[in-house]
Amino acid sequence: MEGRVVRISIAPVKSLGLVHPREVELGPEGVLGDRRFWLLDADGRLANGKRFPKLMGIRPMWEEATRRLALWFPDERVVDGVVELGEPVEAELYGNPHPSRAVLGPWQDAISESAGEPLTLLWSERGAVDRGADRGGHASVVSRASLERLREEAGAGEPVDGRRFRMLFEIDGVRAHEEDEWLGRRVRIGEAEIEPVGDVGRCVVTTCDPDTGESDFDTLKVLAQYRREGVTEPLPLGVWARVVEAGRVRVGDAVGIA
Repeated sequence: MEGRVVRISIAPVKSLGLVHPREVELGPEGVLGDRRFWLLDADGRLANGKRFPKLMGIRPMWEEATRRLALWFPDERVVDGVVELGEPVEAELYGNPHPSRAVLGPWQDAISESAGEPLTLLWSERGAVDRGADRGGHASVVSRASLERLREEAGAGEPVDGRRFRMLFEIDGVRAHEEDEWLGRRVRIGEAEIEPVGDVGRCVVTTCDPDTGESDFDTLKVLAQYRREGVTEPLPLGVWARVVEAGRVRVGDAVGIA
């Protein structure tokens, strides 16, 4: 079956709200500007949505070319300006050294105030994507049919918002969990080509409303009932992929086996 792209999601600041461009250039290391910034707590640990779910309520706007970063906060504050970089910072992401630099300006204090504790805002030299350069996970895909199957299994009345899963590409027109069958195969998506190589095992952040950060849907319990074991990770929904051939991807583009 051939699908189509129905939503593109990137996170200029890891753990903050998502941005939904109509088209992106998918390169060997993903989309330029995706997870460009990331956050550490006072102990040097990743400050992510699992620990600070309300950060998802902060809406970012990032212009890679001009380095303009704007953040809209739930209380209607806006922090806007051109990013200047400070000294290199020794930091680890998922146990591996991750080249980063300090970010100068007002954004860090504003995010810290919203989080309720001091956080450090860093510029990531290559993008702080979860599965990163060491695993090649620079693209991810989930289908609307898989989201609908999750809703059915939960007995929920409302559709499951795909933003909960923070995937790069949301697609329609394929069977529920058909993306699992693409593991190890080459898939054409728009002008690009990817190779899904692993499941995306889910965590508690998917239980949270993507606008408020409030926990309101027991994703993990439902997945444990009917998808406890995946091919590469437990509690899977969607797949992550390496980029085989770079190219433009637009909302409405076709998706299918290459």
